[in-house]
Amino acid sequence: MSSVETRAGDGRISAGNALKELVESSPHSFTPSNTFDFLALAFLAGLIVLACFTAKDYAISNDEAVQHRYGELIIAYYQSGLRVRDLFTFDNLYLYGGLFDIIAIALGQVIPVDIYELRHILCAVTGLAGIAFSGAAARLIAGPRAGLIAMIALALCGAWYGAMFNHTKDIPFAAAMAGATLVLLRLARQLPAPRPLHVAVFGCLAGAALGLRSYGLLLFVYLGLAILIYLPWTESRAARLAFAANSLLKTCPAVAVAYLLMILAWPWAALSPLNPVRGLFAYSEFQYAIRTLFVGRVYEMAHVPRVYVPFYLFIRVPLITQTGAALAMVSLLWRPVKRDPDRCRDLALLSAMVLLPLGCQALVHGPAFSGMRHFLFVLPPLATLAGVGLSDVLDGIALRGRRLASAGLAVMCAYFLSEGLMLARLHPYESLSYNAVAGGLPGAFRRYDLDYWFNSMPEAIRMLETFVREKTPLDDKTSTVYSVAVCGERPAFDHTVTLPQLRWDFRSEWDESEFFIAPTHMNCDRDLDGEVIGSVERLGVAIAYVKDRRAIVKRPTTNISPPLARQLPAANEIAQESRRPSSTDQAF
Repeated sequence: MSSVETRAGDGRISAGNALKELVESSPHSFTPSNTFDFLALAFLAGLIVLACFTAKDYAISNDEAVQHRYGELIIAYYQSGLRVRDLFTFDNLYLYGGLFDIIAIALGQVIPVDIYELRHILCAVTGLAGIAFSGAAARLIAGPRAGLIAMIALALCGAWYGAMFNHTKDIPFAAAMAGATLVLLRLARQLPAPRPLHVAVFGCLAGAALGLRSYGLLLFVYLGLAILIYLPWTESRAARLAFAANSLLKTCPAVAVAYLLMILAWPWAALSPLNPVRGLFAYSEFQYAIRTLFVGRVYEMAHVPRVYVPFYLFIRVPLITQTGAALAMVSLLWRPVKRDPDRCRDLALLSAMVLLPLGCQALVHGPAFSGMRHFLFVLPPLATLAGVGLSDVLDGIALRGRRLASAGLAVMCAYFLSEGLMLARLHPYESLSYNAVAGGLPGAFRRYDLDYWFNSMPEAIRMLETFVREKTPLDDKTSTVYSVAVCGERPAFDHTVTLPQLRWDFRSEWDESEFFIAPTHMNCDRDLDGEVIGSVERLGVAIAYVKDRRAIVKRPTTNISPPLARQLPAANEIAQESRRPSSTDQAF
């Protein structure tokens, strides 16, 4: 059925009835399911247009240069007949698959677009796919209206949308997990004899996830849980054993398909059958000097509190989404399984997909940093649960009268609208959104992780260039070079700066730089003094500062020519290792 039904006296009220009741007098009239489907498609189309027009607004993240290089090494490995093995010694990236990077490089050969812009567009496409998968899963469980709500809930989550353009490892992985979740829900309902097509598609999506992160192994844990949840518990033990055996036998091809795709994108996994498992457990042993903020206190990544990731989820996800998801989970306690067994089993499986990873992180006390970035894959199932839960709320309110239903729908729409307006005000820093528990962005300032990848660098550089043009006389006939210390990675700087007089600081003493740009994240802006000549702000909060230090430092007697400057070591990068995630961030 396309809509969930509940009894109301002698009649039935469709799950899509609440919206129709707002405009029609009959309390039992039905809203065609395709109305919500049309709205969902229109919403997704709007997101696609928005993504196309704003993709250039997002900076190059700290990880992208090394990730792209890793993809090149994987391609070189295969092109050399497995003889060029540099990828196995390239930092610790061998612990990851490079599926996204391989695809981006391949597309870059045929599409004449800047490679970083292409990566951002490709990442946005996967993020939009994750939104669609989340909505489709909610629609499968509770009808079209739940699907629309789930899509809105995920799209208006700043932790997802803000990461959708340059988190080129986390978002594609989360999208692959979301797609596999949707197929798993369909597949589980067909046990013990699932359709071969669904098994094959699940294997492909699981392989895609494993080709990005070893966390994709969780999908096979979820498959085992699905078999367990769908066991015919009312039948005999022999029947249950036969069900489980047949289910495992029929889904085994998915493992083979996933393994093949995984090793193509992750060569290290092909060196030993147990390497994917070794990669998963290797994370708990990482002890890099990367620091993170939590409730105003600085922690090393290996010593964060056990509640670090769950609490970041609690303060980052909109409260309405958390409420809807919680209601969907709690509904399992009072909804009779016999009335709608598939729905109850689906909700139980989705609840496990949210709670199990978070519980394991807290129980194992694994290292963590950058907030909940490495657990973005729990957001799609959370949004799916929210779509189901909030749709149920509208059903429940509709039973108590038209006016109350109108008020409930208005409150829900107003809340989502406020979230959308807040993201618009934050653009392109939607990833800095915090909910009311943290006090929003102002409450999170210098208390929680903010612009850890210095996405505000392009805007800060434009401010510096404007200042130099207006306040500093420029003579194209001279070789004047103004050194700029940057608390960030060089690719974002090089792809933004347009004035030839501004050069990334390559001198041995970082504190001799004449200008300084830095985010306020981890108080990096306090590393060097200077006159503040510009600040990147959103919602009244300073995200980054631009400083003029020429009154403090003495210009060298000999100007550094651009060719020589580009040959000297990046000393400022070494100076900032304790302030920002380095290339070792790739290992997470």
